[in-house]
Amino acid sequence: MPLHKIAVIGGDGIGPEVTREACIILSALQDRLPELKLEFTEFDWGSEYFLKNGRMMPEDGLEQLKPFDAILFGSAGSLEVPDHITLWGLRLEICQHFDQYANVRPSRLLPGIKSPLKNIGPAELDWVIVRENTEGEYSGAGGRVHPKLPQEVGIDVSVFTRDGIERVMRYAFELALTRPKKQLTLVTKSNAQRHGMVLWDEVFENLLIDIEGRKSLFKIGKLGILWQLDRMNGEYINATDLGYQNIVSLNQDTGEVRYREDIRDMQVGEW
Repeated sequence: MPLHKIAVIGGDGIGPEVTREACIILSALQDRLPELKLEFTEFDWGSEYFLKNGRMMPEDGLEQLKPFDAILFGSAGSLEVPDHITLWGLRLEICQHFDQYANVRPSRLLPGIKSPLKNIGPAELDWVIVRENTEGEYSGAGGRVHPKLPQEVGIDVSVFTRDGIERVMRYAFELALTRPKKQLTLVTKSNAQRHGMVLWDEVFENLLIDIEGRKSLFKIGKLGILWQLDRMNGEYINATDLGYQNIVSLNQDTGEVRYREDIRDMQVGEW
């Protein structure tokens, strides 16, 4: 097995602690599997770097990352730096440049952990949520008009392309076909968002015809996926955009449905 070069960006908050422990675990695994060859290189980029240098990473940071096979990323966000700077200056800068178009988020219960969800155990909840990761709210389209005046307006536009939707859906379809139940759920809000989300629906229906080897592929809406949680026993793949992925990710410590970012995310793209 060839050497895998891993760039480690701890970032902010709990990020450095998590990436440090992850590297310890991976190193222990490497000791047990001689064929596994990993090399870690740490980068001190993040909010502290920003406070010292005025940017979240060096000007040539993306070039520094190019030789690596993967990036182990912690988190971005600090009370001392505005959120839009920490996100767009580091993680989204990396995602956009390397076209990491699929955010892959496992969501499952671990044995021995009691779920706040009624009658739901590890066997009943094993999801993978696949989110489009470079378009939608992450497209960066928008602006501000009449700055600092009473009539100031801020506009953010979600932009979806057929090509961008299709490639992340194909990834979700192929992932679903590797699972025993081969089930895929599309999560959209196309009754209200009649342009971008309807385009998602159309691409999904076209791929249903295209993809062979499927067993049980269906779609329900954003509210339906939460309401029908008790019926969706076992493992599922969910395909969605940025906003709805954050909604359907469940905080399994409290049972609340809320926005969150997990270290378990995997960004998939072609470098």
